[in-house]
Amino acid sequence: MFARLSTYQGSPVPAGGDLTAHSEEIVRQVQDLPGFRGVYYLVDRASGKAASLTLWDDERTMRESEEQAARIREETARREGQRVVSVEHFEVGFSRLGP
Repeated sequence: MFARLSTYQGSPVPAGGDLTAHSEEIVRQVQDLPGFRGVYYLVDRASGKAASLTLWDDERTMRESEEQAARIREETARREGQRVVSVEHFEVGFSRLGP
């Protein structure tokens, strides 16, 4: 499995601010891309720093999604008043969710 980690910087997010306002729209845009396995969106409300982590079956499908991912990333950042700080790619060494 492979992962793309995108980091963003924006304004601080109020404690009661809705972090899921556009989540369904974003997921809908990426979920049908070949090789897509999942997404996490991480936010530090106090600093306005955020990160998205998308998971892919393999490096090929991750790389093939780059153009669409860049478009989604830029549109989302603009809409949320953020700027894209970095985009990095990783091989997932291991993962575990659960109890």
